[in-house]
Amino acid sequence: MFKRISIYFTIFIVYTTLFSCGNNAGSNGPELVKYPEKKEMILLTDRPPQLETPLKAFREDITPNDLFFVRWHLSQVPTRIDIDTFRLRIDGTVDKSLALSMNDLKTKFAADSMIALAICAGNSRSTFNPKVPGSQWNNGAMGNAKWKGVKLKDILAMAGVKKGSIEVTFQGLDRGALPDIPAFVKSLDVSHAMDGEVMVAYEMNGQPLPMLNGYPLKLVVPGWYATYWVGALANVNVLTDTFKGFWMKNAYRVPSTGPNEKPDSLAKVTVPISNINMHSIFVEPDTSETVAAHKPCLVEGLAFNDGTGIKKVELSFDDGKTWVDAPLNPELGKYSWRRWKYTWTPETKGQYHLKVRATDNAGHMQTDKQWNRSGYARGFIEMLDVNVE
Repeated sequence: MFKRISIYFTIFIVYTTLFSCGNNAGSNGPELVKYPEKKEMILLTDRPPQLETPLKAFREDITPNDLFFVRWHLSQVPTRIDIDTFRLRIDGTVDKSLALSMNDLKTKFAADSMIALAICAGNSRSTFNPKVPGSQWNNGAMGNAKWKGVKLKDILAMAGVKKGSIEVTFQGLDRGALPDIPAFVKSLDVSHAMDGEVMVAYEMNGQPLPMLNGYPLKLVVPGWYATYWVGALANVNVLTDTFKGFWMKNAYRVPSTGPNEKPDSLAKVTVPISNINMHSIFVEPDTSETVAAHKPCLVEGLAFNDGTGIKKVELSFDDGKTWVDAPLNPELGKYSWRRWKYTWTPETKGQYHLKVRATDNAGHMQTDKQWNRSGYARGFIEMLDVNVE
């Protein structure tokens, strides 16, 4: 049955690419498309597919699979996988190379699960000023899911990592359109790969991963940006040297002092991006909604960071002049986003400039300004204009 579905997927993805204009918003909003296993999502690019989650989906604590954002780096993405012959291969400086089937992963290892936020490093890039090149995501290049799979350290323990190993690389089944396009390969230090939290996931919210989200296996690196969350994971390689591939040495890099620099004074030293920067966003009310004066209005949003925890969230209804605390929902897990809610009753009609800022458990607070050449790791304060009538 899966092979039949896969053929349908291949045909449908071509159809969607060519004829995805039925519900396009045109000048009134972003272009919407429906890909296989997905509801209507915001189209950024079709090759490779990049689909953004509509903001209203974030009013749920867990992002549904059919609305979970899609981000691939190479144009030739897998659309058909024979699960009976698929193998996860572990090679390099190990005692024993492995070729694990899906059945092996589910029967030879203890299952692990966690709720964790996957977020693109370029999430909210469209809000940087001055503008920077790259996919112009709003806040929808992220999603919160319950992942189930196998701890990477257990897989590496079965293979036996040899003394002197430094890094572990990860590659999926996507490929470039031309032979000279660098393969999408990411790496982690051995100590990180074996910390017991990095996972090879085979389920997402209780179901097999959608094809567009990396079926059948996805590397889950909680607390780090999703550039490391390699989809359609097929090859794990242990190295005794530092990996120098394009996607580590040249791409996805930020200033060594943090994700901030000046357009007229770019940082000379950069490092691979890693931990999720603290950010908070609004998910309600929507910018298209009109709020009634003298009536209670729910103001709701999300705050998140790299797993070190959110201490508090504050709201301003007067463009940052004064601030009030917004109650936080209970934690769903250290690597999950944290929901906040506040009931606001506007006293007068007019245009309000709302702001939200988070503070982490170490006392660090979001700043007003931030910029870097790649539009990575958005962390500056979010603003929302609300019309009250």
